Amino acid sequence: MTLVLPIDPEANGLLTRSPLALLVGMVLDQQVSMEKEFSSPYVLARRLGHDLDAREIADHAPEALVAIFAEPPALHRFPKAMAARVQEVCRVLVERYDGDAARLWADPADGRALLARITALPGFGRQKAQIFLALLGKRFGVRPPGWQEAAGAYGDPETYRSVADVSDAESLRLVREYKQQMKAAAKARAGGD
Repeated sequence: MTLVLPIDPEANGLLTRSPLALLVGMVLDQQVSMEKEFSSPYVLARRLGHDLDAREIADHAPEALVAIFAEPPALHRFPKAMAARVQEVCRVLVERYDGDAARLWADPADGRALLARITALPGFGRQKAQIFLALLGKRFGVRPPGWQEAAGAYGDPETYRSVADVSDAESLRLVREYKQQMKAAAKARAGGD
């Protein structure tokens, strides 16, 4: 199982082989398309000249990292904020997991423990953490006991709610449809008050 998005095949390959690239893609999940957030780790690696390294990013001069993120095409809609967020996450990885993103999910006691680890990362609220937990479980086989329950609705099998459910063009279409329905419902609720 892997993540298959309509992005450069090399970007998909990086997400599959690099836990840090996968995590960085999820960090960038904020007000940009799935394609943008998950292709940006590949673009970042190309700009750095090699695969991503948490220690290097953690130690990078902040202004220089912002310049890399802002270089056209920018890696995110908010390059300064996201460069800082990625750097913060990499610093946590260095401090707690010896710079190895895969250690974040290597040996949790159960799904709740893994969810707690993910929510402890900068920028990961409960929903984003649940989506990442579901992504790890559904696409990468990271399934500690209780992972589906900890992932909430995102852990449900045969649903199309998030990037965790994307495996081909049809599933991507269904996820987009679901997100549009959720936005319309939220807009209707906001207008009804």
